[in-house]
Amino acid sequence: MNPGNHSEGPLTPAVVFEMLQAHQRTAALKAAIDLDIFRAVGDGPGDVSSIARHCSASERGIRILCDFLTINGVLAKEDGRYRHTPASAAFLDPRSPSCLASIAQFLANPAMHEPYNQLAEIVRTGRTSMPGDGSVEPENPIWVQFAETMAPMMAPMAGPLGAVVLDGHNGPMRVLDIAAGHGLFGIEIAKQNPQAHVTGLDWAPVLRVALDNARKAGVHDRYNMLPGSAFDVEFGGPYDAVLLTNFLHHFDQPTCVGLLKKVRSALQPGGRVATLEFVPNEDRVSPPMPAAFALTMLTSTPAGDAYPLSALTAMYSEAGFNGITAHPIPMSPHTVVMGHA
Repeated sequence: MNPGNHSEGPLTPAVVFEMLQAHQRTAALKAAIDLDIFRAVGDGPGDVSSIARHCSASERGIRILCDFLTINGVLAKEDGRYRHTPASAAFLDPRSPSCLASIAQFLANPAMHEPYNQLAEIVRTGRTSMPGDGSVEPENPIWVQFAETMAPMMAPMAGPLGAVVLDGHNGPMRVLDIAAGHGLFGIEIAKQNPQAHVTGLDWAPVLRVALDNARKAGVHDRYNMLPGSAFDVEFGGPYDAVLLTNFLHHFDQPTCVGLLKKVRSALQPGGRVATLEFVPNEDRVSPPMPAAFALTMLTSTPAGDAYPLSALTAMYSEAGFNGITAHPIPMSPHTVVMGHA
């Protein structure tokens, strides 16, 4: 049951306490990752002493932290020994190919968390308390960290996005990947279509991470870099496809429309644009993850938002795109929104 839904069972103040103490869960998970607890648990035997030795930590601290992780469903405990849950084995043990532990470095970055201490004032003003334009300030170093640490979270989305964008096309094509970050989305296009050439656009230090990922994927000979701001640099082209992944939500609707018009002018006739976005339902309160993402944009940008499909469709249409379709990615909070020039 949703803790905020009191239509069933006795009315309790549990939701109030859970929200006021939610910071403990963030801190506990980040500490466990930093201490390498999940590797220690995976190695076994899972007793407090062995975990403490592995982590160079106190037995008292390890016991209390591992108990807290167990209470919150991240570990399991039996006969005084800790073991993985299926989720922690898959997503938190560094030996797992699907480990997401690196994303804690970005999602728990103090610079991203500090504005929440001023949330009431942010709500009053309607914009971030961060200096300048917040997370979208030019050359903000957090995007290098994003590129370096968030790839495990984004990688599962790359394959489905590539399939939607290519739609079976396997001939020569040029692709512009705007706000490329780690580069995984453009790289995936190059992997799925051996005749695709990709240009990644982002700040120069970020693109170095993308190029390294392209090299690891064996597609660096078809990967070009275009450093700078998507609002300032000339795109060149024409392109067959343009990717705008996790980008539009940082800006207000008029800014998005202006960028989409610039994108359209860089596309071949019939070319396509694809955004990857958190797309809440029209009620803006469901599903939980896409809808709650709006708060992240409130605290970190001057005007960003989590846009429902109607708003994204209106932006696409105003920019001159047609044939607009939405493709939710299974088992993910993301949706690919396509439009055609």
